[in-house]
Amino acid sequence: MIQSEQPPNHQTKLTTVGKNKSQSKGLFIAILIVTAWIISLSLLLSLDTSKLTFWILLPTILWQTFLYTGLFITSHDAMHGVVFPQNTKINNFIGTLTLSLYGLLPYKKLLKKHWIHHHNPASQIDPDFHNGKHKNFFAWYFHFMKGYWSWGQIIALTTIYHFNNHILNIPSENLTYFWVIPSLLSSFQLFYFGTFLPHSEPIGGYIQPHRSQTINRPIWWSFMTCYHFGYHEEHHEYPHVPWWQLPEIYKSK
Repeated sequence: MIQSEQPPNHQTKLTTVGKNKSQSKGLFIAILIVTAWIISLSLLLSLDTSKLTFWILLPTILWQTFLYTGLFITSHDAMHGVVFPQNTKINNFIGTLTLSLYGLLPYKKLLKKHWIHHHNPASQIDPDFHNGKHKNFFAWYFHFMKGYWSWGQIIALTTIYHFNNHILNIPSENLTYFWVIPSLLSSFQLFYFGTFLPHSEPIGGYIQPHRSQTINRPIWWSFMTCYHFGYHEEHHEYPHVPWWQLPEIYKSK
């Protein structure tokens, strides 16, 4: 059984936010995101893209990117055991499902690495940190991605692409616009707002122990950019709080 590790001796500020509310709402939000992604992708793959103007195509791709990001954020909450705290098996099933839909990513592997990140943020032990030399966005991004992707996943995804294209006769344009591009854009989005900005070393140096910083922005914009992943110091301080309750922690500081 996969256990979602919890860091020791954290204050339970969630109790003041409403723990009972989160236990049932987390599963509902997870199901809502997965359902929206499935329905949206199914509809978009059946569209005649030749009739779409650029100004319709662009926001459609961004919308699907937003839903892809929601899949990963849901799996991230599952790693913290807060999608469905009452039942670890269901919680981890949701995490496994959303990571599989996102890009055939292995839940066990990411769970282990994510807690190493939380215990050793912005350090050479941190699997999400840069290599110590190349700190710019793209170098750090490719170093980051190397730790999570394998040739097996790439081959499997390529096989799925060609199966959908040649066997199910889904046009390559639809697969590219609404499956490939949104997943890639989502990886940039998650890395930028969840790793690069919050864990880049500030001018005055890192603040212990979380070595992270919050991206201060209005709550509505925080949600649009990355499901409040920019409230990153709050997340590291209270890792048991689900993404949709982070604004309450942010506002209370």
